[in-house]
Amino acid sequence: MNDKTETGHQSRKEAIEAQAKLRRERAAEKLRENLSRRKQQVRARRSGQADETNGLPAAKMDES
Repeated sequence: MNDKTETGHQSRKEAIEAQAKLRRERAAEKLRENLSRRKQQVRARRSGQADETNGLPAAKMDES
């Protein structure tokens, strides 16, 4: 192979590896956030406080 092909192949491989590393780092961060959130929920349940949720609240029945 010539130098241009090897250099192009190598830089593409490095770019793919860099993207994979970033993806793993983001996934690890999300897992840490999820674990932290779950621990907070458990602590809240133990102390009798309501869970703090992000997003849509659970469906509620009308108390009429």
